[in-house]
Amino acid sequence: MRILYSHRIQSRDGQSVHVEELIAALRGAGHEVRVVGPSFYDQSSFGGESSVVDRLRKLLPGATGEIAELAYNIPAYRRLRRACEEFQPDLIYERYNLYYLAGYWLARRTSLPYYLEVNSPLADERTRFGNLRLRRLAHSLERQVWQGATRALPVTQVLGDIMAASGVDSARIHVVPNGVVPSRYAPPEPRPDPAAITLGFVGFVRDWHGLDAIIRAMAADPAPIALTMVGDGPARPGLEALARQLGMADRVRFTGLVEHEAIPEAVAAFDIALQPKVTPYASPLKIFDYMAAGRAIVAPDQPNIREVLEDGRTALLFDPAEPASLWGAIARLAHDPGLRQRLGNAARAELERRDYTWAGNARRIAAWATEDAAVALADDDPASPALHPAPPGQARG
Repeated sequence: MRILYSHRIQSRDGQSVHVEELIAALRGAGHEVRVVGPSFYDQSSFGGESSVVDRLRKLLPGATGEIAELAYNIPAYRRLRRACEEFQPDLIYERYNLYYLAGYWLARRTSLPYYLEVNSPLADERTRFGNLRLRRLAHSLERQVWQGATRALPVTQVLGDIMAASGVDSARIHVVPNGVVPSRYAPPEPRPDPAAITLGFVGFVRDWHGLDAIIRAMAADPAPIALTMVGDGPARPGLEALARQLGMADRVRFTGLVEHEAIPEAVAAFDIALQPKVTPYASPLKIFDYMAAGRAIVAPDQPNIREVLEDGRTALLFDPAEPASLWGAIARLAHDPGLRQRLGNAARAELERRDYTWAGNARRIAAWATEDAAVALADDDPASPALHPAPPGQARG
């Protein structure tokens, strides 16, 4: 199968991990994939945006910047159409981005199947953070693109429900969570009793994650507990200052940015893996890393997390509305190595059972595309049963 993969990713971070892992899985399954995206994507370093994008955002504030985002569709569409004419794809696969219309336009022009991967409701998200000016236009275009997809692929059912509420046909919505490559992770084994329990967090650290509360709780707890944060982010300076203020600098460690290939080794050093807070519709990459490594996970008890983890079986889920609940779950695991081992083993087994893998996602996408191609072929065939339905009460053979 030939797949034309369209995106407007501008930075190498969690978004790029998703893009590159899925493309690799599709190619690994024998499919040809032609990728069309911003030229400056290849020039950006891991963990940061292209300097070109950063300068443009500063020069074009407010609605002017959003108009520039819309204008970008003109060269983007030309590149995508040219690639389509050269590559002759069977499927257009696009990672959704607000004001990005190139794949939608091409699908309407060519009648090719159009699969839209959706990771967040960006019009609502950007409105909530106060940096969206053309709100009515943004929401209207978002609905148009979502509704125009042959199949809409949200990363959680919570997000799928948001899409359905916006008018997307539920029959076209298929949840495809994030994944992992399990073979990169050693099978979980009993860990020797550590001198200090290591809490671990992977990702871009922001204030809303609430890691400051964990550092304060560590300082008040006499148990030997350390915290390793794999990554970087705007919250790092404040957290490092807090650790010094509380006399915890030797127990709170930042690794800084690490390449994605180094994540398995980093997570293997955790005793308890943390997902302190998360947006209500997200599918956090780190949770699948934690599951693959067989770590005991602490995560918030909310619908999108319950789609993947079960409290007391594959993780301990805490009440995000109760400040003491997070540390209560951590303290319970810190004092119970048997529970840590059971949860970690169950998490790894659940990941394998439910196939939370990039290869599994690639198989599902390819199977749907094959099904859609068969339906399209049948629709073009005047003798097809699809065009001549059976009489009421009688099944087609």
